[in-house]
Amino acid sequence: MGQNTRSMTTGSPIKNIFFFSLPLMAANVLQQAYIMTDALIVSRTLGVDALAALGSADWFSFMMISIIQAIAQGFAILMAQDFGGERIGHLQKTIATSIKLAIILTVVLTGLSILSISPMLHFQNTPIEIYSIASDYLYYLFFGLFAFMLFNFGSSVLRALGNSKSPMYAMVISTFLNIGLDLLFVVVFKWGVKGAALATVIAQLFAGIYCVVVMHYVDVIHIKKEDFKKEEGLDSKLLKLCYPLIFQNITIAIGGIVVQSKVNQFDIAHIAGVTALNKLFGLLELAAIAYGYAMVTYIGQNYGANQMRRILDGIKASFIIGILTSILTGILLVIFGYQIIGIFMIETSSVAKEAQWIGYDYLRLLAITLPLLYLLLITRSILHGFGDTVMPMISGIAELFARLLFALVLCTPLGWEAIKWSEPSAWIAADIILFVSLYRIIKNMKVSM
Repeated sequence: MGQNTRSMTTGSPIKNIFFFSLPLMAANVLQQAYIMTDALIVSRTLGVDALAALGSADWFSFMMISIIQAIAQGFAILMAQDFGGERIGHLQKTIATSIKLAIILTVVLTGLSILSISPMLHFQNTPIEIYSIASDYLYYLFFGLFAFMLFNFGSSVLRALGNSKSPMYAMVISTFLNIGLDLLFVVVFKWGVKGAALATVIAQLFAGIYCVVVMHYVDVIHIKKEDFKKEEGLDSKLLKLCYPLIFQNITIAIGGIVVQSKVNQFDIAHIAGVTALNKLFGLLELAAIAYGYAMVTYIGQNYGANQMRRILDGIKASFIIGILTSILTGILLVIFGYQIIGIFMIETSSVAKEAQWIGYDYLRLLAITLPLLYLLLITRSILHGFGDTVMPMISGIAELFARLLFALVLCTPLGWEAIKWSEPSAWIAADIILFVSLYRIIKNMKVSM
């Protein structure tokens, strides 16, 4: 294999998974750093109202960006299987066809997202005092969706081929560029939240360009003009991997949007507190996302190589390190969470102090129930590696119904407690679906002892 690729079909499964995950964790730390910095600069420069406005925009922006991530991840599943099975010729066709589809889908998604801003903010019951701020932020962010696709597509291709370091380096570029541009656009130029959105888009663009440059030097990628010619059934095969992932992420986001609409019916302190929590949410799932990406590549490559015993060993290893990591992360967030939430509250008003406590109270509950989220993300990624994107989609539907139950039905009798428990309940619902699905796959696997 070339220096920019890595086979996970040999060697210790737990070492493969863990060391592949480390650069991804580092990348996630950097991503979380600039998400927090973005919110920190906005809140400290523009105040609690601006922070609340970002919160009102969070779930809708998550929906659109997660659709792009789903497209890139879906395409990468087949790439990992081609690479693991050493079908290098077909890998070129898969990448070329994926590029064409990614361009078309990004254009369509950009138009739909921009047209949906006003209806979505009204649906979320966005308070009038923060409506225009949230609208401006989303408008500039969505015009730059092509940059998010470039980065996510490039990093997904590299991860599928076993390269987790280059996506980390891309995130280093993105993080420092984003922080620098945030300070320039928001603090110096006084562009407000639209400056924060532009900083994010430009940072993603340069990270994506870096990934494309790295891809150019990967030994097994040598795409020719004829690779872009249509291969019967390849388009539909790639899209079939993507559609369930897209639907899964949309349903998860819809649940979040409905919950946010209920949060917006509380006061600014609750909205700001939840926004601060959302900006910290990446700390909770940081390692789980890295393990998940590792498992998509690990399962995909070994499934393509028909290494069933290695797959079982890898699944066991991922659950062990996932549970241990979630417990340690949860303990740290319970101990230091209040102080971390307080970073976003520069104001000394009673509203800011109340928002800090509300955010920490919610964070503490999520930290305690964190193993549920880690098992969810790891198991979902394992199924993706097998090429099963349907059952993870159904688990997303289960998350949606759980959130709707707590936000729409139980919010009236339970109040704020229903909002807090909507997230852990969604994790439990998804875990049940995913564990049953994984059990059935393992049961049907033919493993030589």
